[in-house]
Amino acid sequence: MKKFSISTWFYFLLPSIIGVILFMIPLKFGEEWKVPIAKFADILSGALEPFMPMTAMIIIVIAAVGSLLFLFVRLEHTKPSFIVQLFKVSPFWTVTRVIGAVFAIMVTFQIGPEAITNENTGGLLLAPDGLVSFLFTIFFFAGLLLPLLLNFGLLEFFGTMMSKIMRPLFKLPGRSSIDAFTSWIGDGTIGVLLTSKQYEDGFYTKKEAAIVGTTFSVVSITFSLVIIDTVGMAKYFPQFYGTVVLTGLILAIIMPRIYPLSGKKDEYIDGTPATGDEEKLPEGYNVVSHGLEKALEKADQNRSLGNVVRDGMRNAIDMWVGVMPVVMAFGTIALVLAEYTGVFTFLGKPFEPILAVLGIPEAQEAAQTMVVGFADMFLPVILADGVITSELTLFVIATISVVQLIYMSEVGGLLLGTKIPINFLDLVIIFLLRTLIALPIVAGVAHLLF
Repeated sequence: MKKFSISTWFYFLLPSIIGVILFMIPLKFGEEWKVPIAKFADILSGALEPFMPMTAMIIIVIAAVGSLLFLFVRLEHTKPSFIVQLFKVSPFWTVTRVIGAVFAIMVTFQIGPEAITNENTGGLLLAPDGLVSFLFTIFFFAGLLLPLLLNFGLLEFFGTMMSKIMRPLFKLPGRSSIDAFTSWIGDGTIGVLLTSKQYEDGFYTKKEAAIVGTTFSVVSITFSLVIIDTVGMAKYFPQFYGTVVLTGLILAIIMPRIYPLSGKKDEYIDGTPATGDEEKLPEGYNVVSHGLEKALEKADQNRSLGNVVRDGMRNAIDMWVGVMPVVMAFGTIALVLAEYTGVFTFLGKPFEPILAVLGIPEAQEAAQTMVVGFADMFLPVILADGVITSELTLFVIATISVVQLIYMSEVGGLLLGTKIPINFLDLVIIFLLRTLIALPIVAGVAHLLF
């Protein structure tokens, strides 16, 4: 193994340890457990609360106007500037940004149909403590601080060691272990952002980015506790979260091996095919020594604090402009469908006989909750609370609502806003497959418990 200076070891260890603490270690703040970066976002969001809806609306409008202007700009064959990369998107995404801006203006100024502006649809997303407002602060901290995980060798170190586990089990490179763990233990939205950045930087293939983004971006422990508490079953949290983890791992093994994830191209963002060189160790190295050498080489290349801060701010701005309008557009449409139409009730009908065969009480009432989670993760338990009395059924609904994972008001909208090669139809299919595969597993555990 090569010799490295003490300062290089310092550049590897200190930022990486701080990054792990901030992104991956839940700490207790008062009565709740959160990763520090999510807590920072909460604090800033609270401080800026009166200004958040207006600030978010202004950013979404800037994204829409900029994209409309650049729609008619022809690019030279040189590398596009940061501004061009922000605003030069396809006509489809330009229209999406415009729709998001229209919704944001309507909600902020309370003009237009109530279906768009009320507190359960667009108002839910753009409220002072709503998702779009929260994304502004979480993107700020995630953008600035993600380099602690990405730039100083942590992924290289763990990636080399975990490749023998992640590749055969989940069809992923070893470096995705940090990404997956951050998504699972920390926060699903942060996980999507981390995945997107890795993909854009050429570390994941299209297939790998799609697998990580749709398989490991799980609802955080804190949100899970809120969900089980909503149906009055907080005392069953250990059994509930244990079932979530078991089901999630089984789904993580199955989903990459079936359509649509199995059909994604195994090539990088620039079209280069995957080589599989990652697993090959040089002669005279073991996984630890090779991982350490790669990590220290990476740390040695990132000694400029100014460059790291500049890249971090660009990350944050890119997330604000690229993701917030998409979440506003798709999230509002999905919530309007859930609130004002019978679409999800109709789509839930086929689940009635499945639930009945699995021996789930109150199958008719539970069926509509199986699909409504596509709009928002809280809708299934909100619909079930006070309507369904069976503890077994409530347990199944709460667990399924977490392991479905694809919510248009959060993870689904975020994925569509990134460059990860996942489209709306993919998300629908993945959501339904996860639900169908998870149901017998969750029902089996529920029957053992109740």
